[in-house]
Amino acid sequence: MTALLENKIALVTGSSRGIGREIACLFAKENATVILHSLNEKNCQTTAEEIVAHGGKSPFIMAADISNPDEISRMFKEIFSVHKRLDILVNNAGILEDRLLGMITQDNLNKIFAVNTFGTLHCLQLAARLMRRSSNASVINLSSIIGVEGAAGQAAYAASKAAVIGLTKSAAKELGPQGIRVNAIAPGLIKTDMIAHLSLEQIADHIANTALQRLGSAQEIAQTVLFLASDQSSFITGQTLQVDGGLRV
Repeated sequence: MTALLENKIALVTGSSRGIGREIACLFAKENATVILHSLNEKNCQTTAEEIVAHGGKSPFIMAADISNPDEISRMFKEIFSVHKRLDILVNNAGILEDRLLGMITQDNLNKIFAVNTFGTLHCLQLAARLMRRSSNASVINLSSIIGVEGAAGQAAYAASKAAVIGLTKSAAKELGPQGIRVNAIAPGLIKTDMIAHLSLEQIADHIANTALQRLGSAQEIAQTVLFLASDQSSFITGQTLQVDGGLRV
């Protein structure tokens, strides 16, 4: 059976841990040439070693600050220099800061939007140029269920992730005629380091309001990303898939 991502070149931002790491490893299992990304190259060494240990192609590692457009530009120039094209972009890099509405400062807003929204947009802009050299290219943006439903104490984060959904819809309409699909995923509460700050009571409350009565896993998000990245979803674009276990609000 042919691997789902045979001969595909894929960039996964924020792939040193958590959801990004699971996506990168799964892509490698499906025979993609994976480009790992983190703020520091050393952060991705463990992911790279895991991919090779499981028989995947040796991945490339890119270091760049996603909040800095100049560094993003440098990263994509390097990708062009080595690979000449890009088939898949997963905009996974993101940050989370909880603050009550009255405590949000301009610095908080600048930091959250620079990574979650503007970084996603800049990566999409530059990826689109390389993807014109591909066939059935795919972009998957990681939003959040918080960007869909909102949450107390997360106004800035919710706004940054809601903007990703708007970006996804607009980019899908603009890039569709060029053969580039753009979709988003809105994960619910996923068992990763990002929820380490939550109390057991908060997690239990969330689970109680979820139809499947459990947390999601990074592997489950990765499987959904794989579907959207592969040709199995070749007629899907402009969509936001909520992978939240049936969250009830």
